[in-house]
Amino acid sequence: MKILDSALKRFFKNKVGKYGFFLLISLFILCLFAPFLANENPLFISYKGRAYFPIFNTYLESDFDGALPTKADYQDNILLKKIKSNGFIVFAPIPFGQNSIDIQSATPFPNAPSLRHPLGTDDMGRNILARSLYGLRISLVFGFLLAFTASFIGIFFGSIQGYFGGKTDLYFQRFLEIWTSLPQLFILIILSSLIVPSFWSLFFILLCFSWTTLIGVVRAEFLKVRNFDYIKYAQSLGVPPFQIMFRHLLPNALVSVFSFFPFILAGSIVSLTSLNFLGFGLPPDTASLGDLIRQGKENIYAPWIGLTVILLLSFVLCLLIFIGQALRDTFDPKNKESVK
Repeated sequence: MKILDSALKRFFKNKVGKYGFFLLISLFILCLFAPFLANENPLFISYKGRAYFPIFNTYLESDFDGALPTKADYQDNILLKKIKSNGFIVFAPIPFGQNSIDIQSATPFPNAPSLRHPLGTDDMGRNILARSLYGLRISLVFGFLLAFTASFIGIFFGSIQGYFGGKTDLYFQRFLEIWTSLPQLFILIILSSLIVPSFWSLFFILLCFSWTTLIGVVRAEFLKVRNFDYIKYAQSLGVPPFQIMFRHLLPNALVSVFSFFPFILAGSIVSLTSLNFLGFGLPPDTASLGDLIRQGKENIYAPWIGLTVILLLSFVLCLLIFIGQALRDTFDPKNKESVK
């Protein structure tokens, strides 16, 4: 723990890494609250002294003295006038959800940026700012989950290889050579076209080829440290192998793991974006950065679609690269400050 505490202090001395880390966390928290920032349903309605929360519950027009018992349409001017005359209504800062179509638009889609749509609309009339916010949320959640799971599996198998060595290491290395030589992109496309795309199906498909990333790093660290004297002493005292691995050897390997993790996260986000761009990713009704890039390619006369997503994706990937570089400098033994 002392090593990690001192490493954190050194990391936050790096201004680029520190500000990149705080920007990424702030962006992630902002995306988690996307339904409260971009939603076609109002956040709160006060009607005839009663409180309604359409963001959490579905209400009918008859609940607001409408004629039909159908789902309330909050873009209907008649319904809005009735609510405002008997109370008030509070909309989200962006009054459009990820699939909301601006049916009141007087111009054909896609719409150019305006006060109503600061970043314009796509070719179906959906707000690009709202879809970018939801798309970035699912990309970050997917990326973090995939990177953490793949790292955990890679650390586990890399630890076993590096500690036991011998035939265990030899056979596993041959397996990894065969597995990593497979044409991953073609297999991903084939599997994605055979099954119904969803968040979890894509997660498990990408996990099949992401878990090998850290094995080599952890294995090399274990092979180096397992011959140190304190490890030999622990073995001679009868300490169980897994206790030696995860209490005495793993902390040394985590230094390299922390340095690689931001790049693994960046790769996970790019992989999901690529599959969505090719049409083998998430369902079409799910907002994604890859789908917006595809729409930008198909609508060259509407450059605001592609430029918005490319700039947003580039910004996030740059933050991850800055954080990863700062972590490498933090744990670099050649760096005098990292040794202190």
